[in-house]
Amino acid sequence: MSSRAESIGHDSPESLLSRYGRIRRLTLDLCATLAPEDTVVQSMPDVSPSKWHLAHVTWFFERFVLEAFDAGYRRFNDQFDFLFNSYYYSAGKMHPRPKRGLLSRPTLTEVVAYRSHVDAAMQRLLEDGVDTPGLHGRVTLGLNHEQQHQELLLTDIKHVFSCNPLLPAVDSSLNAPPASATAAYSFIKGATGIHPIGAPGDGFCFDNETPRHEALLHPHRIGTRLITNGEYRDFIKDGGYRDSTLWLSDGWAVINERSWGRPFYWGEDLDSEFTLGGQRQIDGHAPVCHVSYYEADAFARWSGARLPTEFEWELAAASDSPDGNLMESRYWHPVANADSQQFFGDVWEWTSSSYAPYPGFVPLAGSLGEYNGKFMCNQMTVRGGSCVTAADHIRASYRSFFYPDARWQFLGFRLARDGFE
Repeated sequence: MSSRAESIGHDSPESLLSRYGRIRRLTLDLCATLAPEDTVVQSMPDVSPSKWHLAHVTWFFERFVLEAFDAGYRRFNDQFDFLFNSYYYSAGKMHPRPKRGLLSRPTLTEVVAYRSHVDAAMQRLLEDGVDTPGLHGRVTLGLNHEQQHQELLLTDIKHVFSCNPLLPAVDSSLNAPPASATAAYSFIKGATGIHPIGAPGDGFCFDNETPRHEALLHPHRIGTRLITNGEYRDFIKDGGYRDSTLWLSDGWAVINERSWGRPFYWGEDLDSEFTLGGQRQIDGHAPVCHVSYYEADAFARWSGARLPTEFEWELAAASDSPDGNLMESRYWHPVANADSQQFFGDVWEWTSSSYAPYPGFVPLAGSLGEYNGKFMCNQMTVRGGSCVTAADHIRASYRSFFYPDARWQFLGFRLARDGFE
């Protein structure tokens, strides 16, 4: 791993051992309302069963931390190295992703025991060898990796439950979204000229946020908030899904092949939607979510605007505090907020930027170099985190990425326009 990654996180007021315990406990807590039967289901290839998420993040610590830094460590089960590898081909073969839902064994009880085995070994390692060169950075990477899977666990189980005719709530104790009006949509002047982009070097970051480099921004304006359900409903009612002139060619093909005519999880009446808290009425003032890049782009075209580039978004968000409607708010759904620009939380925001390496990008060494770099093709960059992103996991330079037809994540958007007038 790079020297940057090995040195991250030492300025945190929370000890590494304490943070390890907190994040690992939270993953189990997120499954507290699930029955064992819930944790096995895989409702589509992009979704992984909850049980698999619990095991995979544990495999990450076993394979990349314990086996690298603890010579005396013994695996819980050698077969798990094959079952719970995800896409690290240099680390060995793996069970096919679309068939993870066929893994009725190991049982959930065995997976929880696996977690306990690895956690006990990690506690001993962090108590005895926390100053070992490279260990702090590797564990910090693993914890950020687990936070990514906490979000995936929630979005994946949402899809699983949406396929059940009972439409059950994943958690019926979630906070009720507050009522709030939304200001008229407006734009503010964005930064222009040459500006530094990327992680500033004062804490943890993923390798795809580096190196910090200069980018040229042309005159533009960026929206002061996210697009709402009500505004998106107007697009639908105006025939947005029937007007081919609004759509990219690939997008037009996709919506016709898949018969799309509304956001994912919306009912045909355009008044109800499925949420992690069960079926609810759509709040017209809340940010629209579960739309693809193609849909966001078509709406922007219908509005006489466009999607912002990831550089425009980053510079606009850098002046905002990285808080908002995140996992800890326990809404687990976008909410209306008339007092926020909503750069962080609520929804991951589609940008018009392809997910590509920054100039001079060098992936992490070894198998961990497969973490981000090899996906820099055919995907679009999203920014800002969502309502199920941990508050201490997001920042302005954070880059995530999805294929342009993805909709099962909390994906939304804001608008931008060229020029200052």
